[in-house]
Amino acid sequence: MESSTGSESFDEYADDYNAALEQGLSVSGESKDFFAAGRVAWLARCLRGERYSVARVVDFGCGTGSATPFLLDQLQAEQLTGIDVSERSLAVARETYGDHPAVFGGSGEFPADATADLVFTNGVFHHIPPDERPAAFRDIHARLKDGGYLAFWENNPWNPGTRYVMSKIPFDRDAIMVWPRQARRLAASVGLQVVRFDFQFIFPRVLGFLRPLEPCFSPFPLGAQYQMLCIKRG
Repeated sequence: MESSTGSESFDEYADDYNAALEQGLSVSGESKDFFAAGRVAWLARCLRGERYSVARVVDFGCGTGSATPFLLDQLQAEQLTGIDVSERSLAVARETYGDHPAVFGGSGEFPADATADLVFTNGVFHHIPPDERPAAFRDIHARLKDGGYLAFWENNPWNPGTRYVMSKIPFDRDAIMVWPRQARRLAASVGLQVVRFDFQFIFPRVLGFLRPLEPCFSPFPLGAQYQMLCIKRG
């Protein structure tokens, strides 16, 4: 359940971000890369169901860029643009993923030119003040091409394990979670159509033998995170 930055205060966490995140996630028995890979694997499965391929990806709230290799490899994307407000996090992303077909910068560095096939955002909006979230959705909408998709990942407020993990992560303790109904309203406010809503990451590692059953339970609010997949109709 990686969280990205919606605040410049993330500069102070950039260098120790991974360690703090791993410490919080340790209760699940898995690493941050397990969740990062799992999110994109589920997204890829959903996009195959939509018969949709991706060339240009925007990672909105990319943080230190740790989703970059998964988005590029699992989606077979050609180019990724990572956007964030934390300059230090962006510096880490550039240093770590400079050999990938990816660029990183602030929102103002990249025009919202409606050319993205996919906007991906994970654990970002619970760090954005509620009154600023509609503007962030308008920014996302402006970056998507007609027929493009938004993959909106957030932590599930109904899951007590999620709340416990967030309480153990310094930059998540005071975050304001995004309820699924609120996510749906934000999407509708900019004209994005929700095509599916799924909950993921139900079983901890100790119950890993049950994970093949998780797709059957994805419509129910059991998992640690949810994905709202939306399309921008022309």
